[in-house]
Amino acid sequence: MTLRLYDTATRSVRDFVPAQAGRAGIYLCGLTVQSAPHIGHLRSGVNYDVLRRWLLRTGFEVTFIRNVTDVDDKILVKSIEQARPFWSIAYDNEVILGAAYRSLNVLPPTYEPRATGHIPEMHELIQKLIADGHAYPADDDSADVYFDVRSYPEYGALSGQRPEATQAGEDIVERGKRDPRDFALWKGVKPEEPADAAWPSPWGPGRPGWHIECSAMCWRYLGAEFDIHGGGLDLTFPHHENELAQSRAAGLPFARYWVHHGLLNLGEAKMSKSLGNVIDLDHVAALGIRPAELRYYLVAPHYRSRIDYSDESLRESAVAYRRIEGFVQRAAERVGSGGPGELPAAFCAALDDDLNTSAALAVLHETVRDGQLVLADGDDEATRTALAAVRAMLDVLGVDPLDPAWDSAGQDGELRGVVDALVALALEQRAQARSRKDWAAADSVRDQLKQAGVVVEDTPRGPRWTIGEQD
Repeated sequence: MTLRLYDTATRSVRDFVPAQAGRAGIYLCGLTVQSAPHIGHLRSGVNYDVLRRWLLRTGFEVTFIRNVTDVDDKILVKSIEQARPFWSIAYDNEVILGAAYRSLNVLPPTYEPRATGHIPEMHELIQKLIADGHAYPADDDSADVYFDVRSYPEYGALSGQRPEATQAGEDIVERGKRDPRDFALWKGVKPEEPADAAWPSPWGPGRPGWHIECSAMCWRYLGAEFDIHGGGLDLTFPHHENELAQSRAAGLPFARYWVHHGLLNLGEAKMSKSLGNVIDLDHVAALGIRPAELRYYLVAPHYRSRIDYSDESLRESAVAYRRIEGFVQRAAERVGSGGPGELPAAFCAALDDDLNTSAALAVLHETVRDGQLVLADGDDEATRTALAAVRAMLDVLGVDPLDPAWDSAGQDGELRGVVDALVALALEQRAQARSRKDWAAADSVRDQLKQAGVVVEDTPRGPRWTIGEQD
């Protein structure tokens, strides 16, 4: 089958036909690192990681770019509030973000460019837009440069917004604008901003606008035309609309497909630091939810659907994952871990259908149920086949519990080592009690572990423990 994706630009599901056969170039709008990420931010990384893994699995060579916006209005506000260099705030949060992605087994991007590293490319694009009549420097000596929305008749085609119905965006400073809908390509330096947050330019010292940086980095790493531009649904307008307008106006064919994922809501609104309604990784960890379980929670719904977060729904999702994990562990103990095998046709069909992870998980759970039956019947060959299929599906989704990545990153290596040692000590005490036939003491150890969230199962090869509920 052929992968079909919902394209925001055409508002239809289209066959994925890349610009170059066998190759796929993806640009994912990364985060503005003014603060540490919350799980709404991380949904983006996880969703597009599944898309990337599926393309890799089906034979594509993938170039995956995920940028970092390391200078913007919000970062500069925090720089002033905290009396810290803007780059210090950005870097600290970038480090936290990278650790969060690794903890969720998100593959590292091919390149992860920072906005501040691509000022020359931005200048080149801006100069071309000015020369072609699509942009203008402000005539007030502010060094601002704006894109002329009226010069681009197709403006609004991506989002469905009519130019006459749109309003000014976040860069609302009206100095030198010919039209309030025009957006900033270059922002002249302001006296109240940090002195080190400015770069020389042909129009005067300043810094890039939000939108031009992504156009420049797409162009630098993926060329004039590339395959998929991804990001959250909330970026469709104005960010992606403005990217598309300035890039096409500069003569770049730009993205062939626009793919947007749904938002993660808390209450009636999307998770947002500015609204103060966020769930971060510390909160998730305090619930006893492991990174693999959080990733499973983020993967389970269709990427275009909205997730309404609650602690209860996260816990329920974790229980579902633990059932899968339990089968994988028991089957591996019986027939060996082997490796990922052939993917069921129904699973492939689900992912080819606009990356329908919800339908794909239905195939996974059915395979696990069948695997549990043959495992209970002692059919080693059928168990081996089921395990290989389950692991293949889990590998595409990035949640294979036997993936070594979870040992080093996903399970927070050092902490996991401490837990392993403490549980091993408790199990040794239980074994000693059983050897002297002190069943009460042995049961007491097991009950205490269970109260701590550690479930012990006695197997022919010795006790096996898991965090969470037993099947």
